[in-house]
Amino acid sequence: MSQMPQQAAVSKCPSCEEPLEPGDRFCGACGYDLSVVPARPEDSPTLAIHGVVSAPDDVDWPVARDSDGHGHPAPVHAAAELPGTDSGGSPLPPPPPAAPPSAPAVPVAPAGAPATGVRFDRPGEPEEYPLQAPDPRLTAEPAPVPGQAPAPEPAAASRQPAPAAPDAAEKVCVACRAGRVDDDGYCENCGHAQPRERDHMEQESGPIAAVSDRGLRHHRNEDAFSVGCTALPDGAPASVAIVCDGVSSATRPDDASLAASRAAGETLLGALPRGTHPQQAMHDAILAASQAVNALADEPATAREQAPHQNAPACTLVGAVVTAGLLVVGWVGDSRVYWVPADRTTPPARLTEDDSWAAQMVAAGLMNEAEAYADERAHAITGWLGADAYELEPHTASFKPDRPGVVVVCTDGLWNYAESAEEMAEAVPLDAAARPLHGARVLVGHALDGGGHDNVTVALLPFPAPSQGAGSA
Repeated sequence: MSQMPQQAAVSKCPSCEEPLEPGDRFCGACGYDLSVVPARPEDSPTLAIHGVVSAPDDVDWPVARDSDGHGHPAPVHAAAELPGTDSGGSPLPPPPPAAPPSAPAVPVAPAGAPATGVRFDRPGEPEEYPLQAPDPRLTAEPAPVPGQAPAPEPAAASRQPAPAAPDAAEKVCVACRAGRVDDDGYCENCGHAQPRERDHMEQESGPIAAVSDRGLRHHRNEDAFSVGCTALPDGAPASVAIVCDGVSSATRPDDASLAASRAAGETLLGALPRGTHPQQAMHDAILAASQAVNALADEPATAREQAPHQNAPACTLVGAVVTAGLLVVGWVGDSRVYWVPADRTTPPARLTEDDSWAAQMVAAGLMNEAEAYADERAHAITGWLGADAYELEPHTASFKPDRPGVVVVCTDGLWNYAESAEEMAEAVPLDAAARPLHGARVLVGHALDGGGHDNVTVALLPFPAPSQGAGSA
């Protein structure tokens, strides 16, 4: 059954704070119903007296664990002030003095020590510790303990040194433009293979110029050249160009062509100022080039790629010397020299004969030139420079052109796309004598446009207008 609400014993109206008389059921000021005021609970609460909490005597409160035994709490300590102990209960040694702020310690690993999961920023500790997380109850870094490594620092990765920028003298990667190129030809930053220095070479020396290119099908350039200018004893200028083509089926053909071109060029530039006849100097230069290539076969097996079953390094050679009124050519192999007159109404000429299977077939009358060079054996050479070559027979010839023109010295990488003298004359720019470097670039581009199946090398030597009649010497 329902019950009436009981009057609450209060001294003031809960609504308007008006004093009440005992027995009032409604407030005389605002009419508030005093019967809805809840009755005061009959218990013995803890009262605050002057800020001190007192408890009833019949309650058995437990003593705080960290108190002094009389209900007073122990003094508060920071975590770093608490004496630490190791796993056996022994006191920990005092922490080492902190490093000065201006010179923070940087972890340095001793030589030969493993780097994964090991810290070496405290030299007095053993060499290896397993990493473990810090105690979550402590807010300060604990002192180092033998047998326990400090916690890894979260910012350690952010302090990893950035890749050093390459010095100005070092090669910079052509792909990322940031990494240093290692000795093996690859970028240390992105791993991109770098173009070899000999993939494309250009040189201009006085009135002559040469260009060499790897081509579009070969993985390296096995051609080499040497160009230079000197003076004869009477002061007349002399121009020299040597072009060599490495034999791809031989060992280290790129080294062979480089050694031969350097030796022949140095010999010519040294002999001509001493008064040696240009044709004799060319003969001696071919012999010097042969000796330089032969010397490559005498090197240790490690220098020969540890392949004793392979044949010796080998290459072909062709060269030209231009002096006042005299043109001398020399060759061994199938590289060529062309004469292209400045007046294109006069016929051009090829000045060398190939040491090749096709040339032998034509010379013997067994095939015409078109049939011989259409055969798959056409480019098999019968003469070359190398330790395994047959008896060396340097070819030399001298000419006295009666008009100005340009001398084209090239490998088969070019003349395969301009085989006849007429085709070569059409490919040579009209201003090649005045702009030899530009002309050499145009001829290399002609070979690349034709397919670039081989390495391409060409040197152009302008021949000045002679002061006397022409003839063969």
